Amino acid sequence: MSTILIIEDEARIADFVAKGLKAAGFTTHATASGLEGVALATHGNFDLVILDVGLPDLDGFQVLEQLRGQGVRVPVIMLTARSSVTDTVAGLQGGADDYMAKPFSFEELLARVQLRLRADQPAGATDPGAVLKHDGLTLDLRTRRAEVDGKSIDLSAREFTLAETFLRNPGQVLSREQLLSNVWGYDFEPGSNVVDVYVRYLRRKLGAERFETVRGMGYRLV
Repeated sequence: MSTILIIEDEARIADFVAKGLKAAGFTTHATASGLEGVALATHGNFDLVILDVGLPDLDGFQVLEQLRGQGVRVPVIMLTARSSVTDTVAGLQGGADDYMAKPFSFEELLARVQLRLRADQPAGATDPGAVLKHDGLTLDLRTRRAEVDGKSIDLSAREFTLAETFLRNPGQVLSREQLLSNVWGYDFEPGSNVVDVYVRYLRRKLGAERFETVRGMGYRLV
């Protein structure tokens, strides 16, 4: 199981990212301080760092400079409210492995996290969590392919991420708010019915009997 350090001073975003990563099977640790982030990343056993640019003490560029200067080679994905090409280039030239502008969807962040972790694995290494299976339903996270009883099923990016969330939590009731946050991002509209729409899509493609509606609570993969 990979462990991810989140260096982010906006509590809402840090909590959103941490909850989503935990639901995806990762262990997380979060700090709002650039100075503490440097210390943790230098001495801790982290597999990846998610680093905000706008921190209150050291900014993300300074944190990255210190880490790379000390020989810390852990993959770093930078988050920023700035979306200019100059900032993106500065982050990548400073040693960042990837760069995402806010606001972002969790499914995109998760895809980038998985990509960086796979790229950082030794040649020939395999990720035991790369294939999820439950009662004849299979999701391959590397190829983004879905199968039902051995038959390939085409899923959109959102459908795949929603199905992945269910497969990582079989038998657990997931509220609409949890699913919105995990699949559509922290700027979702709480009153949206998009979850109900996409659950209908999954029922049609993967089997209506697999997804149970728990009245007043949410949905469950049975």
